[in-house]
Amino acid sequence: MRTDIETSPRKRRILPDKSTDALYANWQKLIPTLIDPQLSYHARTLGQALEKTHDVISACGTDTCAHKRTNLLCLFFDSNLPQVLLHHGLFPTSPSQPRMAVSVDLLSFYRALFERSCDAINALASALKTHYSRRGFQVTDARVRSICLGELVQEPFRRGLGYAVQWYDVLQVEIERQVDTVLQQSRDRVANLQPPQPPQPPQSSDSIVLHRERCAPLLAQRCPACFGGTLFGRPIEEGGDIHVATDGNFHHRHRRSAGDCPRFYEPTYFLSKQFVDARPAKAHVPLVPDEAIDLCENAYEAADGKKQKAAMDSFDDTGIMALICRHDIPLFFANIDTPGEQQKYLVALIEHLFTLLPPQATVVTLYDVGCVLARSLSKFDILPQDVLLRLCFVTTAMHTYGHEWACQLVHNPRMCVGMGLSDGEGTERLWSRFIRLIGVERSSSRQRRIWLIDRQATAIGSEMKDDLGDWIKRRLKRGIKDQGSVALDAINRCEISVEDLQAQWTDQRQSQLSIRAHAPARLRKELDTVLALQSDLDASDRALQTTRTTLEKDAASGDTLDVLESLQRGHDRLMAKVEALYSSLNVHDRFPELNGVNLDFVRVLLIARDLKMNIRKCAIASFFEWDKLDRAVGGSQQTLGTKLHQHTRKAIAKRQPALMTAIRKFNTYCERLELLYDPAWNIPLPTPLPTKLAELRGDQTLMQDVWVTPSIGEEEQRRLGMEADNLCCFFGEELTALELSLRLPENKRFVVPLQQRRSHFLRLQTRWANSLASSVRFTSRAKEALDCAIAYSGGPQSTALCLASVTVQDPVPEDEAVLPEVDDLAEVEPEQAALADILEGDVAGAEIDEDEDIVHNVCADIVWDPPEGLLIDDFRVPSQDSHTIMRGHVATRTTSSTGGFPQQVFEPRDISFLTHPTAFLNDMDTPNPTVAIFSTHDLPRICYNAVDDILWRNTSWTRYWEKDVWVLPIHRPANVGHWVVCVIYLSRKELHLFDSLAEQKPWKHDVKDIMKLVCRLLMIACQREKEVHVNLDGWVARPLTVKSLQTNGYDCGVWILAAMIAVLCGRHITRLQEDEMSDLRYYLRARILSIPVF
Repeated sequence: MRTDIETSPRKRRILPDKSTDALYANWQKLIPTLIDPQLSYHARTLGQALEKTHDVISACGTDTCAHKRTNLLCLFFDSNLPQVLLHHGLFPTSPSQPRMAVSVDLLSFYRALFERSCDAINALASALKTHYSRRGFQVTDARVRSICLGELVQEPFRRGLGYAVQWYDVLQVEIERQVDTVLQQSRDRVANLQPPQPPQPPQSSDSIVLHRERCAPLLAQRCPACFGGTLFGRPIEEGGDIHVATDGNFHHRHRRSAGDCPRFYEPTYFLSKQFVDARPAKAHVPLVPDEAIDLCENAYEAADGKKQKAAMDSFDDTGIMALICRHDIPLFFANIDTPGEQQKYLVALIEHLFTLLPPQATVVTLYDVGCVLARSLSKFDILPQDVLLRLCFVTTAMHTYGHEWACQLVHNPRMCVGMGLSDGEGTERLWSRFIRLIGVERSSSRQRRIWLIDRQATAIGSEMKDDLGDWIKRRLKRGIKDQGSVALDAINRCEISVEDLQAQWTDQRQSQLSIRAHAPARLRKELDTVLALQSDLDASDRALQTTRTTLEKDAASGDTLDVLESLQRGHDRLMAKVEALYSSLNVHDRFPELNGVNLDFVRVLLIARDLKMNIRKCAIASFFEWDKLDRAVGGSQQTLGTKLHQHTRKAIAKRQPALMTAIRKFNTYCERLELLYDPAWNIPLPTPLPTKLAELRGDQTLMQDVWVTPSIGEEEQRRLGMEADNLCCFFGEELTALELSLRLPENKRFVVPLQQRRSHFLRLQTRWANSLASSVRFTSRAKEALDCAIAYSGGPQSTALCLASVTVQDPVPEDEAVLPEVDDLAEVEPEQAALADILEGDVAGAEIDEDEDIVHNVCADIVWDPPEGLLIDDFRVPSQDSHTIMRGHVATRTTSSTGGFPQQVFEPRDISFLTHPTAFLNDMDTPNPTVAIFSTHDLPRICYNAVDDILWRNTSWTRYWEKDVWVLPIHRPANVGHWVVCVIYLSRKELHLFDSLAEQKPWKHDVKDIMKLVCRLLMIACQREKEVHVNLDGWVARPLTVKSLQTNGYDCGVWILAAMIAVLCGRHITRLQEDEMSDLRYYLRARILSIPVF
């Protein structure tokens, strides 16, 4: 009788058993014994061709010994077998009695590949199996025999290869640790031999005395630009010494079911769980009102430590929190094992950082909700007082726009003195580099997950450390030159002294940070209660008066009238108590200017205030979304694709009705306030907002608070200079330690890795050199390092490292960044450049390499006299009586494509601009096949260094290389916006400048950009084999009028259309006058409406 017994599946082991513990213990005992064989093999094969593995592997050093083969059974094993294998370039897959060994060169290649990609053991094992199978090598199981062959092993390499990769990396880490120990001993020796230096003397009586101290070597090795200096003590009110940023990420989770393995690696970036968890009320004076911080806290998930971002029943580790420096180099990590982003992780990172800093060093920390953490640290005894005095929090640059305005005044890095262009968004860039590890981490063991992240951070940090010189060059060019020029131009255009702007800004900041500025949030709720009670009393008073009138008509008895009088007295007492309750709210104490103001007016005014704050927040978010779409469509950003573009537009459109409803409600409150308003109160009434998004964007009343800071370039340049000095100082000290270590006889076993480090470090002097720390300074430091090493070691020794070399063509060296001159600044819209350092990143191809000097040096002489022999257009605008426009629905008009011009589309909104005599025109062109008419978007592309393909794609349809006259409309975005036009005559080398206001100053920058546009377009046409004669010498720019033709503020667009009509008719300038502009609007509208509707 056969009985089937149902067996339950074996439960997966999530904790290591005894055999696994023993295996890892054997590996850890073996690794120290493999250091010398690995160093020997590395020294023997460095820079040489790969060795051929002998058929017989022996520890014998010569081949003269007689070979003897003996078969015997041993009850012990050769304990030197792993060392012998490694001596010949093979790494064992087991610490004892290995059955397989992997080439060290293959493991080294995989280690380098891991640093650029991620853990891919399964892929490598499968690829090796397939490769050997195709070459005829099969791995079979000798214990299971078929008729003639053993059974194929499904995964012959995965487990062994995984162990080899893991423990080979542990071996390399141990070697690097011992080399670091040797270098640290040399650093200490050099520091002891050098004479002590006094504190930095102040340059003036008001200067701060900086103290000569050093950060911990660990920090200096990770970012020498931030921590390699020796002077500390800069006040945090002026930007502090060090800028760091932090953020949490909940994608890097670990599944509980994946289990764990024995501890095999000591992470260098992660803080221990004991240190993180060992985090423990005092009165404080808030820098920002608590009401504003509460709104910020409710607006961000990061501030909610109780919000569950990961299912704890499925994951035992839910994420990681990182601390990075200003240059995005990772410093430390904290493993998150709670559902939410609790403050203890950030506090632990900051506390650990301060243990490695000098006692005088000051730190500014950028965090998404830095305002919330700053309040927590000031309320409770979490960090020591000496740390709090040297610590300041600001929000990250992008996230700060979601905070309350009062919070931004204190914590916005763009409004904080000394922050320069530090944005704090480097953690987001770090997460993007870690994204490839997310899937692998979840299925790996807990210890392996930590190992993967730690080793990946080491590779990323090393790469970014080498890139510090290029980072400074990019920041000098894109930050100091481009964005600094925008700030300077904005200040110059406002024609107000910097001192007056700073005084106004100080007054505005003080006013909006006061408790009174945030009292309405508390006051409105109390007012609602009082007003509701008063409304009920008013209703009862009306009922009493109605009853009295009725009873008096009916000749009521005296008792009835007495009862009414009693009720009236009771009502009066209640009204007196309501007035007392209102007085207890201290409205007039909080707002003295509201003394004597109608209570209903105050209530509506406070509601309107809060509503406008929400409208402003939603409107700004909508503007950013539409701008992103517009730039993607215009070619300045990566294309979105039709499907994603449509989904984005639909998502934005869904939110727009709510915004419009809020605006209409706000406008209703404005009308209500106007009805209740008494001029004697002297309270400014709010202005209604436009209900169209395009008009709302240009409405100045939406954003009444404006701030301007002239020191952004100076602050950033000062900090970059300090970082460049730190790099140079660190280079000299580290090279001295390397040279000295190579010359000490006790370090002979590490000579090859030390030589490699020195060779790599010497190559860095060309990458780290920049305009703030020239290559001459680095060369001098290298010479001083060599002299000091020779003096400290007792004499010169040969430390040359011979490597195989490959000759390649040297790349063209990149020009060093040049500090900006005021006359060489590009005209960039401030609202577009405000966040350029965050949104731009390192966009490939954003700079022009070919013929860059020609483009930047081209210029035209500006002569402020009209050209001679101007042909005046005799066009006369027909009177409005000659055209009759019937009222009705206006449909879109579209012209056909003729003469190389694309079809022209006139939307109803565009046509409506011609209906109203004071409306502003947008970019509307009249085609003519004999003239090249460019778009107003073409000149800004020059300001942003658009690549050739973008310029060609947007201008080639005009066939400009075949035409002698180019018309370039220009829109200046300053203030309310202004339209001008430039007519370019190639054969005459002349620029005709038309401005209806006859302004001269703005043309100085425009002419430079126009000449760059002419040069770029002609060179692009030549590259595409078009017949173009390029001659950029002797160009002259002249105004078409030196007398203002326009006296109002809305006809500039019509004026440039009149000027363009004259050019299209073969003339130079129009003869129209200002009183004819309304007729010209009517005439153009009639012409457009005459286009048939299809």
